[in-house]
Amino acid sequence: RVSRSLRRSCRRYEVRVDTAFEAVIDACADPSRQGRWITPAVRAAYVELHRLGWAHSVEVWTPEGLAGGLYGVAVGGLFAGESMFSAAPDASKVALVGLVERLRAGESTLLDVQWVTPHLASLGAVEVPRAHYLELLVEAVAAEGPGS
Repeated sequence: RVSRSLRRSCRRYEVRVDTAFEAVIDACADPSRQGRWITPAVRAAYVELHRLGWAHSVEVWTPEGLAGGLYGVAVGGLFAGESMFSAAPDASKVALVGLVERLRAGESTLLDVQWVTPHLASLGAVEVPRAHYLELLVEAVAAEGPGS
């Protein structure tokens, strides 16, 4: 569910995919961010996964440059979001909306956001009981999708 105000925000930005993967992961790894977990070794691993076609970024652009984005890993019909950042109002939300639109247009069946934060819940993310999640995961990984 996308609010009217977020739809307006979506029109202010351009959404691109896989054009600035390293810039997105670097912004997500910013040492000033609370809860930083992306170490140089983790960064290197994700950059390699991107090179191999498994990790992808969704970037949100303004004429001035990169305003927000997210990255994650695609396996079959699963997209596991790893981290997101925003340097402008609603930019990370716009990235997530762009990702969901692309996943719905393709063969992806499951978007794993790791944990449901108030930010993600405002966009419709819901917590799924573990047993049901594992069933969905088996189906998604076996499905055709961007990570197949």
